[in-house]
Amino acid sequence: MSDLDISVVICVYTEDRWEDILAAVSSVRAQSHPALETLLVVDHNPALLDRLAKEYKEADEVRVLANAGPRGLSAGRNTGIAAARGEVLAFLDDDAVAERDWLRRFAEGYADPRVMAVGGRTMPVWASGRRPAWFPEEFDWVVGCTYKGLPPGRVRVRNVLGGNASFRRTAFDAAGGFATGIGRDGDKRPLGCEETELCIRLTRARPDAILLIDDRAVIHHRVPEAREHFGYFRTRAYAEGLSKALVARSVGADKGLESERRYATRVLPAGVVRGLRDAVLVRPGGAGRAGAIVAGVLTAAGGYVVGSVRARRGGDTFRVVAIERGSVGTGRESAETEGGSHD
Repeated sequence: MSDLDISVVICVYTEDRWEDILAAVSSVRAQSHPALETLLVVDHNPALLDRLAKEYKEADEVRVLANAGPRGLSAGRNTGIAAARGEVLAFLDDDAVAERDWLRRFAEGYADPRVMAVGGRTMPVWASGRRPAWFPEEFDWVVGCTYKGLPPGRVRVRNVLGGNASFRRTAFDAAGGFATGIGRDGDKRPLGCEETELCIRLTRARPDAILLIDDRAVIHHRVPEAREHFGYFRTRAYAEGLSKALVARSVGADKGLESERRYATRVLPAGVVRGLRDAVLVRPGGAGRAGAIVAGVLTAAGGYVVGSVRARRGGDTFRVVAIERGSVGTGRESAETEGGSHD
């Protein structure tokens, strides 16, 4: 699959991450399997749109686009999907950098034509320089990273993780795009699960589809100092419960919580035991990690209950849209003709 054309989509929303965005793009441009193109999709921020368009005006392989849908990560990704020319679309977080063989590992996964998605491993880069002693690896998903409990190697999974993932173009033809109203929306509550819902929808539309994670497709994701504290940990766990409720409401609890049952009944209890053992052995953070796991489970469960009630009452909804290919203009055109229309 050395000739596989891969478009990389990076969704951005704030100038506060300017250096991170440049680093993300640079890591894509340095890939051993060259990307066909890199699409920067700007989420309703005209100043950032214009600045990026000027930054990459001489880079033909980098295209800057305005989010053509409602504010939020899902609509931004859908904008990138519609504009991309590649056979495969890879998604990279705007505050992450990819290792040199990231796209090559993705391309290898598509040797089997039944493979519709390939994800990778996301490693945290802590702002403080080291993992907080109390922060359990089992909850690294809280900061957008691969968590302890996922199987190693290249393995079949229910869903890939959105900040380090790729899909065949035909996956979106079969299942539609990312659902809006379920994932991240700028600086609002840190919801998620949009990639989980998409993957479940995809395997329903294509029962023969295979979804993989290859832990050799590595990116390094920056974790800002504000997310190293228990307050954010608790907020993100609660938001995950809300999101899981929406997914379960859409696809059914059996499929929507299939992976979570194993995680909650096997991975997390083992993490608590390790934490308590470390506490007995007077190792740093053992009791804190055990307590954080228990608190995280209870907080997520509370979010799930609240989200389920809201979903039954019709208070929280999301929408799936079909992707219309080639329907989005370039960022340079948008910056000139529509730059003031996204407030």
